[in-house]
Amino acid sequence: MQNSILLENVSSQELTELITNVFKTQLEDFKKELNTQAANDDLMSREQVLELLQINASTLWHWTNKGRITVYKFANKCYYKRSELMSTITPLKK
Repeated sequence: MQNSILLENVSSQELTELITNVFKTQLEDFKKELNTQAANDDLMSREQVLELLQINASTLWHWTNKGRITVYKFANKCYYKRSELMSTITPLKK
């Protein structure tokens, strides 16, 4: 009942502006989230992973063979998704 009273006092132009502002805000939030996801899905080379995780090549090889980390191959080069690497990192329980 209150909503209908409120809408009766609002002009069509004000209502259009209100709806436009809400959609703009939602769209901007969606774009920010999408950009964050895209940044997390970057493909990283083997060298970048070694530097990021601060491990040596044999450790990365063992983790890949055990299935802890997924590797993607393209043109005889290995790539890793940043988001998958970050999801495999688990916090220690105290």
